[in-house]
Amino acid sequence: MEIMRPWQWLTYIFFWSLFLTVMERHSLATWSDFMIQFLRSFIQNALTVIPSLYLVDYLRPAFKNASILSVSMRIVLLLMFAAAVSMALVTLSMINFGWLAYDSRTFVVNIVLNTVLSGGFTTVFLLYFLRSYRELNALKLSFEYKLTAQNDLIKARTAPHFFFNTINTLVSLIESNPPKAADLLQHVSALFRASFSGTREISFEEEVDLCEHYLAIESSRLADKLEVNWKLPEEDIMYDMVITALTLQSVLEKILLNVVEMTTETICINIEVTWEQHQVKIMIDVALPKKTLIINHDLRQHMNFYIQADRLRAHFGQSADIQSSVASTQIITIIDYPLQDVGL
Repeated sequence: MEIMRPWQWLTYIFFWSLFLTVMERHSLATWSDFMIQFLRSFIQNALTVIPSLYLVDYLRPAFKNASILSVSMRIVLLLMFAAAVSMALVTLSMINFGWLAYDSRTFVVNIVLNTVLSGGFTTVFLLYFLRSYRELNALKLSFEYKLTAQNDLIKARTAPHFFFNTINTLVSLIESNPPKAADLLQHVSALFRASFSGTREISFEEEVDLCEHYLAIESSRLADKLEVNWKLPEEDIMYDMVITALTLQSVLEKILLNVVEMTTETICINIEVTWEQHQVKIMIDVALPKKTLIINHDLRQHMNFYIQADRLRAHFGQSADIQSSVASTQIITIIDYPLQDVGL
């Protein structure tokens, strides 16, 4: 019933009943016979289809664990039973009103014939919907495969660069500052564990923690070149927020790779997170270096987040997006996606 609303089903039943009545027009002598037959067909089809669909929708949880063949047989039998009952009720009502003459043999034959035809039409429709379901399922699997490939692509592009830099930092710290090297290893372990867990939804607090792990690792290498300011919602709001894993972290990674590593100046990154009217907005504001020459055209090419946006849309819908604008003095990147507030 979620696919079509009741009035849409009634419209479909109206035209289907009209079609069936037109097909029998040669046996109808007058317009009154035509209207009676149309009314009979419409009421009968409505009593067959609408209650059956509501019952199927109600039994959907019980059908989840059953096989496709078992569910299909139950739906066919349900529609056949509904067709037999509805035709019997409509025919007896018309006989009672004097619109039809009672003939027991004709009565039984019509019910049996209508029941068999209803079962046949239901089987044809189920075969059509089964084919559509398989096509949609294949499309879903293809989309999930694409997302997995995109996730692997992100890892393949960023992991080697990040991994070798981290190893070099660890090697130098092991000799000069072993406690700091141990702390760095804990950050690396937490980040890599999350990066290989696949594309999934996590709490926003977890994503912030992953970003903190990443920034702690990079800060040990970049020394005083990096300054990050967070402006987050209150804890009770953050508690209900979710996001796809490593979305914000991958955005920060690109900023560090294409801006912070290209200069000796201190780069300030401001991250502001808001959640209002069921919409999450994450704004990352990066001040570009004043003394170091960074070509904006090349920077715009590097600051694209198509893959991350696709991963975000897979979980939060097509309105989710990641946009980045590069100006002469700053980069503003906005992560925007819908999120229903279950607390309201």
